[in-house]
Amino acid sequence: MDYPVIHKPALEEMKVKPNIQDYHESQRDFSWDLLKKELDGLEGGGLNLAYEAIDRETGYGIAEAVRIIKDSATSKFDETVEVAINLDVDPKHADQMVRGAVSLPHGTGKALKVAVFAKGDKAKEAEAAGADFVGAEDLAEKIQNGETGFDRCIATPDMMAVVGKLGKILGPKGLMPNPKLGTVTQDVTNAIKAAKAGQIQFCVEKEGIVHAGVGKASFSADQLVENVAAFVDTIVKAKPSGVKGTYLKRVSLTSTMGPGIKLDVASLSG
Repeated sequence: MDYPVIHKPALEEMKVKPNIQDYHESQRDFSWDLLKKELDGLEGGGLNLAYEAIDRETGYGIAEAVRIIKDSATSKFDETVEVAINLDVDPKHADQMVRGAVSLPHGTGKALKVAVFAKGDKAKEAEAAGADFVGAEDLAEKIQNGETGFDRCIATPDMMAVVGKLGKILGPKGLMPNPKLGTVTQDVTNAIKAAKAGQIQFCVEKEGIVHAGVGKASFSADQLVENVAAFVDTIVKAKPSGVKGTYLKRVSLTSTMGPGIKLDVASLSG
């Protein structure tokens, strides 16, 4: 195969000048020390400003951690702020399961879509309360056909025979209605309002980790502090009776594209 000859234009003819204009000169003068200073600009070297700005051995208070998170959130989109908590529990034991729901003071900044399984007057009530999907067997059929474009699923008790057949679809997505979470209820109006207002559900994973989005980087510092405090306080109060000794092992705060900030556990566990 014959390949065409590529002719490199003269530097002055280039509309966009290359970063390296003289390769041999750049190679001769190259120094890792100079490169580190150029990338970092801090005394002592290092390659990442965000990494250098954080003391990895220090546990920060919530307010200081939020300040760092907001300063680090420089993406063009509104980053989600998340809390991750390592608990000294073994979810394989029923008496060490940690799950529940909490309504954050300032919501999550995300508009949730809610599906409701109900019939008759309860279906009309759900529609009036702002549910995005309402139905019974017809809604179940849509879900079986792949329609799961919702973030919360609520059901009246009489619909659980229908919903139960969807366990393999809804369960792995964390969407299965549960009376302990208030999503199997006759009070569909308040359940929908709670979901729309920013109520979040949590369930500890098998590694003992529970995490949740607690707001957006565009929230004020005070709003994020109050949301984080509300979530952590709920987890602390949900400590299973079967857990002895240390409960909160590690707590960290981060944003979608930001660094992870370790929080001072002693100040959180009360």
